Amino acid sequence: MSIIVDKLNYIYSPGTAYQKHALKDINLEITEGEFIGLIGHTGSGKSTFIQHLNGLIRGTSGSIYFNGQNIYDAGYNMKGLRSKVGLVFQYPEHQLFETNVFKDVCFGPSNQGLEALQVELRAYEALKMVGIDNSLLDASPFELSGGQKRRVAIAGVLAMKPEVLILDEPTAGLDPKGRDEILEQIAKLHKENKLTIILVSHSMEDVAKYVDRLIVMNRGEVAFNDTPRKVFAHYKELEKIGLAAPQVTYVMNELRMHGLPVSIEATTIEEAKEEILRVMKH
Repeated sequence: MSIIVDKLNYIYSPGTAYQKHALKDINLEITEGEFIGLIGHTGSGKSTFIQHLNGLIRGTSGSIYFNGQNIYDAGYNMKGLRSKVGLVFQYPEHQLFETNVFKDVCFGPSNQGLEALQVELRAYEALKMVGIDNSLLDASPFELSGGQKRRVAIAGVLAMKPEVLILDEPTAGLDPKGRDEILEQIAKLHKENKLTIILVSHSMEDVAKYVDRLIVMNRGEVAFNDTPRKVFAHYKELEKIGLAAPQVTYVMNELRMHGLPVSIEATTIEEAKEEILRVMKH
């Protein structure tokens, strides 16, 4: 599996007073099994970009290749693409609509033309993958907690067996416990099912902890595209575009400036602890 984005541009309301160049010459490659973080200030183009990846929005110019085929080719199977590139929106209420949890998760695979038994097996499997208990299968999705709604929305996409899972701010509005549970579940899905995951987040701590590669967007352009460690080394440049590094980055830089010879590359609390202990032992 691969996604190649080639010189992608998108202009909102072209030729009007509201015209806005939302994406500018985006060039990216996403390969199988990656766990990618996507960050940027509000209005940077993150949500617009991810909606291009499964064809919800069509680029003004440029190309997107999924498994070597341009999704903008005439006759391209967009429905098939959306079953392979699954998108979970920031607010799960936008994706939940059935009378109970089980029916909601069955909706996606049932539209793939599968037999009823296969649809139900996929739904059971997906709900198990996200940690939804069988006691909730008959519950209305709208009576669930915020974290449970997120899990059900994710299960509804997983039931379609996507190759890529895109999550737009999956922890928005959750308490710390609910946020940690969702992120651990996503990390587990990545590890156990080899899913390619794109996580859109405002939390620098979260992306530092979980992702392998970090893409930073600014005013519709890719500002940085590298490992979290290398991206957060540019924390002063990130501040200039309305972002920041994890708190650990600032702590390690302060320690370094005060004479403690620690590496400033630590981006998580665990890495910082190990580095400080290493220095103290010597």
